[in-house]
Amino acid sequence: MFGLPKMLQIPSGPWNPLSMDFITQFSLSNNFDSILVVVDRFSKMAFFIPNHGTITSLELAQIFISHVFSRHGIPQLKISRDLSTAFHSEAGGQKERVNQILEQYIWIYKVVKEELESKTRRFKKYADRNRSITPDFQPGDKVLLASKNIKTTRPTKKLSERWLGPFEVIEKIGSHAYHLKLPLQWKSVHPVFHMSLLEPVNQSSIPNCNQLPPPPVLVEEQEEWEVAQVLDSKLKRGKLWYLVEWKGFSEDPERTTWEPASSLTNSTDLVKELHSLYPDKPGPIT
Repeated sequence: MFGLPKMLQIPSGPWNPLSMDFITQFSLSNNFDSILVVVDRFSKMAFFIPNHGTITSLELAQIFISHVFSRHGIPQLKISRDLSTAFHSEAGGQKERVNQILEQYIWIYKVVKEELESKTRRFKKYADRNRSITPDFQPGDKVLLASKNIKTTRPTKKLSERWLGPFEVIEKIGSHAYHLKLPLQWKSVHPVFHMSLLEPVNQSSIPNCNQLPPPPVLVEEQEEWEVAQVLDSKLKRGKLWYLVEWKGFSEDPERTTWEPASSLTNSTDLVKELHSLYPDKPGPIT
């Protein structure tokens, strides 16, 4: 073996001196196809700076100012490129070793990324077997809402209605959710739902087929039927009562009931509407 060993300068402190090298001929990514490796010989800290293979000396100086000088000051550059050889411990062998480590990182990243993409494609393939494309609901469309996240008055989930509604679509939120117009009594329920909880309303083709009355809704975990209209008012033993028509029973006059004013705290708009049409009827004391 020819050539006597030559001792390199012992680093006097962080980033004094440093070594640098280029790794080139990568596939183009974000307009970059090479990496500038800058290594601190004292601490072994390294910068991996993306760039392109046609970099000029002026661009290289700007990279050093932005990534090295601005953080660690001006270093001493004392290793000539002519003395550097790969797979050798002398001269610039330290940065060559860092280059090998970086290439291992890149290879591992590439392999892991390909494996994750493959697993994701397989997962999507099997998941899509039990799914269909969701209709693109538009504002004003009527939809049914799955009841699995809504507490009902049934003693068990098995006896609960599978679908509630119909409800009107107000707007689309993002790509997978919709804002629905919920009853006033549902003020404790957030009105935005994922598309997987919605179904389009299919109109019956049977003539004069009436929809079944909706089930009672919940207001803060208490059962409450939805008020359709306030028809009349009266005073009974000094207390104010209202004649209420319930939503879903408008075709059955016998289902209207007299309710105390204290039971209509969630229907103040309908109460105000009654008194604006009939100002002479008994109303709340103001």
